[in-house]
Amino acid sequence: MSSSSTTRTRRLAAGVLAGGLALVPLTGCTFTSNNVSCSGSTCSVTLTGDGAEAEILGTTLTFGGTQDGRASLSVGGASVSCGQGESVTAGPLQLTCSTVSDDSVELTATLG
Repeated sequence: MSSSSTTRTRRLAAGVLAGGLALVPLTGCTFTSNNVSCSGSTCSVTLTGDGAEAEILGTTLTFGGTQDGRASLSVGGASVSCGQGESVTAGPLQLTCSTVSDDSVELTATLG
């Protein structure tokens, strides 16, 4: 192979790599962990047990337990509670509690 062909191949490979890296931020907005699943600016979360925590869209969400069918949550230092089917705003997040049980809460968190 000639040196100009090798140089052209390297430049093409570098361009393809750079183009692929440019797409990473666009596809990097979806993730799933043990109790959190996010897509875009919306996350579904299940917190089980008093003191359970999750990092949601850059904000720490802590479950403080349930009482009388309402889940107590701490969102970035602010305390809120919600019952099943209710929505509340806490800091930068809009939270909708879909299921509240004796020791867990399932909710959807949306940014702003």
